[in-house]
Amino acid sequence: RFMSKSWDAPLRREFEAALEVMRCAGAELVEVEDDPPLESILQFELKVLESEMKAGLRCYLAEASPNVKVRTLSDVIAFNESEADRELLYFGQDIFVSAEAADDLDTASYRKARETSYRLAGPEGIDRLLKLHRLDALVAPTCSPAVVSDLVNGDHSAGSSSILPAVAGYPHVTVPMGEVFGLPVGLSFIGSAWSEPHLLSLAYSFEQCTRARIRPAFLQSLP
Repeated sequence: RFMSKSWDAPLRREFEAALEVMRCAGAELVEVEDDPPLESILQFELKVLESEMKAGLRCYLAEASPNVKVRTLSDVIAFNESEADRELLYFGQDIFVSAEAADDLDTASYRKARETSYRLAGPEGIDRLLKLHRLDALVAPTCSPAVVSDLVNGDHSAGSSSILPAVAGYPHVTVPMGEVFGLPVGLSFIGSAWSEPHLLSLAYSFEQCTRARIRPAFLQSLP
């Protein structure tokens, strides 16, 4: 178990119950307290995402219909500004503007950001923890319960364990863990590169022990 200190009390209770299920099934659990440097990872990964978004959008728009007049991220930004009353009424385009200023994919700065984010999340993150603590996998709540998005506060996240495997490109299996005030929450199994068969085995065994999946329903309100 790792990255579990910041979760709120209801989610932690579900997580502790899941750990007890695994313990009773014969798993040996190890507390991992030396979490990787998420802030540094996200700092470099943002540079990577912005550079790749600018390049990817340019490639995508290049194959768009002739009726589509915008061909680059710069064009999209200009269009949004020209139609600000409609396109920017509720949210700005700060990320677009930042991405437009990002380095191109053939620059040394982009390659350094990509290498650094991968190294911190993969070899010096997940791999280091697995080897240091002699683990088969890392387990943690997948993310917080679903949050409400609105036109005033926008969207927000209360935490996620998917950052490291997403940045490193490592396998990550999530299965139902339980519910928090009627909202489903998941349990993540995270491993090193090419460990998919083992992670699927662990996740499947947990599912069979708990049967925690909640049948989706359209509720009028939550408890």
